[in-house]
Amino acid sequence: MQELVIEGGCRLQGELTIQGSKNGVLPVLAATILCAGECRVENCPRLRDVDASIAILRHLGCCTRWEGGALLVDTTHMDKNEVPDALMREMRSSVIFLGAILARQGEAALSYPGGCELGPRPIDMHLAALRALGAEIEERGGTLRCRARVLTATEIVLPLPSVGATENAILAACGAEGTTAIYNAAREPEIAELQDFLNAMGAQVCGAGGSIVTVTGKRALHGGTHRVIGDRIAAATYLCAAAACGGEVRLSGVDCRALSPVTAALYEAGCAVESGVEDVFLRSGGRLRAIHPVRTAPYPGFPTDAQPAMMAALLRSAGSTVFVENIFENRYRHAGELSRMGADIRVAGRVAVVSGVPSLHGASVKCTDLRGGAALVLAGLQAEGTTRVSQLEHIDRGYESMERELALLGARIGRREETQWQERGTIEDADGEGTPSS
Repeated sequence: MQELVIEGGCRLQGELTIQGSKNGVLPVLAATILCAGECRVENCPRLRDVDASIAILRHLGCCTRWEGGALLVDTTHMDKNEVPDALMREMRSSVIFLGAILARQGEAALSYPGGCELGPRPIDMHLAALRALGAEIEERGGTLRCRARVLTATEIVLPLPSVGATENAILAACGAEGTTAIYNAAREPEIAELQDFLNAMGAQVCGAGGSIVTVTGKRALHGGTHRVIGDRIAAATYLCAAAACGGEVRLSGVDCRALSPVTAALYEAGCAVESGVEDVFLRSGGRLRAIHPVRTAPYPGFPTDAQPAMMAALLRSAGSTVFVENIFENRYRHAGELSRMGADIRVAGRVAVVSGVPSLHGASVKCTDLRGGAALVLAGLQAEGTTRVSQLEHIDRGYESMERELALLGARIGRREETQWQERGTIEDADGEGTPSS
């Protein structure tokens, strides 16, 4: 079992280029199966969730290969329409393949998806959207079987602006006769990214970024090239790390407009923040102050995925900050682990109150989920002594070598393979020899 070993107390300083977006690339990979050709996905992050998507694509009969930082997907010979339970359990976003397979093959079979345990996340809206397009869906033995002799364009009204349901509806509508209108669509940048990729393949999708998205289906699609946007949640995580530890950090390769709720909160907490078109600079003295209540909300509100990192940044702040989680029921599972490090966090349902403490101390803690795991790392960076973070499979789902990125900023952090350290600018390999990092 691997673990991250962190010696806290280092200021962070330097520059990072942010990885490709996890939440952006996964629906793009699902969308590749809508055409029978080769797609090139550039700036594709190497993550556990991407590996899970690749495994699904290969199971369906597609071919994939890496070419530097680009992933090439050839869907010409796709010949299956079912995804086995073992692959579905690897990640929550696996359900996004449902609409794409249905549009390509006319039927699809898969089980309920896995992923982080953040409370009930029913896929009812996904299924309702597909039924509205003409799909017949039945559950048998834990497997969803979807069939549609013909998908027909319609109006789909989502009760909530669900990102996944919006993506699934868009993908399925690409195979429907006529023009489909999706109302109360999610407005996240990742929806616009999916639209851009589909249009590059010859689709006709418009309205992404607003609450109404229209899709004109049954167009002849072809392979295309797409560059994945920068990961706004990874960027938020590293900004929160620098804010908590003190120092000066510049991040590039990310749209700063999508980061504005986070940068506004860090500015309120006492950081200096300067944003460019695709870069952001943050300066922090390392001692933050409490801020107004942080209330998570669908985009463009404060992102639920950035809430754990913001909580970790304020653990040593002056005063108390209230967090209100409006998206996921169990988003505070990491609070108990943070308390083992001396944090003062009181949780009552969807509300958590973080009261700043003078110092944190190192401890052995376990990742509870992807973003909660990142919060533990940020706490370890601030803590006195040594922190050990285990169950790294959660972190590896969404962060491309988090320890390498933080080490480049001066953090003393390493992935433990016996007793090996990753120093600033080097990666310790299995033999303990340093090699230049990318």
